[in-house]
Amino acid sequence: MAYLSTKTYGAERGLSCALRQWAADSQCNVLHGYSLGFKFTFAAEQLDARGWVVDFGQGGFGQIRAWLHETFDHTLLVAEDDPDRAEFLGLRELGLADVRLVPGTSCERIAAYVWSRAESLIAEATQGRCWVASVECFEHGSNSAIYENPEAVLRQVSAEALGALIGSGG
Repeated sequence: MAYLSTKTYGAERGLSCALRQWAADSQCNVLHGYSLGFKFTFAAEQLDARGWVVDFGQGGFGQIRAWLHETFDHTLLVAEDDPDRAEFLGLRELGLADVRLVPGTSCERIAAYVWSRAESLIAEATQGRCWVASVECFEHGSNSAIYENPEAVLRQVSAEALGALIGSGG
């Protein structure tokens, strides 16, 4: 059994960025902007000495918060496979945009990208005691996407419980 805690880092925090989904068959294929929001679900089999899954201050979530601002605050997100990538990178060279290359610009791809970075930061901050179970990315109040940790279910089974199951022949 795992303990869960959540941290919502909403759109009101000002993570305003521009992006486009170049392959979309809609107006999403041109530059547009959002103030992105994120909801993190953290999990641990054991609480820390204070009774917390994650310290939401500098000792845990602080590094994630800093990375979110560095990556999404007043930036232009460009998909690594965008056929016009060179033009957008040219805007960076001209000092016209703070460009960030990301694996993809859909909510789904952004949620997975944020999960990947948050997972490594939280594992380091907690010496592996805690993990990120999921990340939800919000474009606005009506649209979001969730990326779930593919190993979350396996991690919820403690070594002790697994050993008891194997020892009982179950």
